[in-house]
Amino acid sequence: MKCFTYTQKLVVALLVMISLSACQSAPQSLYQRVGEQAGLERLVDAFINQIGQDDVVFHYFKQTNVSHFRTGFVSHLCDVLDGPCQYDGDSMVQIHTGMNINEHDFNHVVDLLIAAMDEVGIAHPVQNQILAKLAPMRSEIIKI
Repeated sequence: MKCFTYTQKLVVALLVMISLSACQSAPQSLYQRVGEQAGLERLVDAFINQIGQDDVVFHYFKQTNVSHFRTGFVSHLCDVLDGPCQYDGDSMVQIHTGMNINEHDFNHVVDLLIAAMDEVGIAHPVQNQILAKLAPMRSEIIKI
């Protein structure tokens, strides 16, 4: 039976650690980091609850079909966060035309989304990445 030297054991241990870290370091999409479909649904449900309890922006949503909004927003986030979905609903311009959303109210809705992300336990660095993905749509929503 052959005995390994300390150096040989150390080399083998380092190779095993490198192999294991390579398997664990595969980057996750934002979709995966929010908990995939179930996580997106929890987030959207929390966001809808935030809106439903808010006096500042609820008037924008009071005639919204909540089920349709929920389905569309889950699909939209899934697509934006690099999930397996392809959003094929109306554009942000089509959805928000005529709503006359001002900057203050837009920012307030973003605050509600952040509160929802906090509520469901999404880490702040992930929240920042989600907001960065959504931020380019701002000009398609504010039309005053």
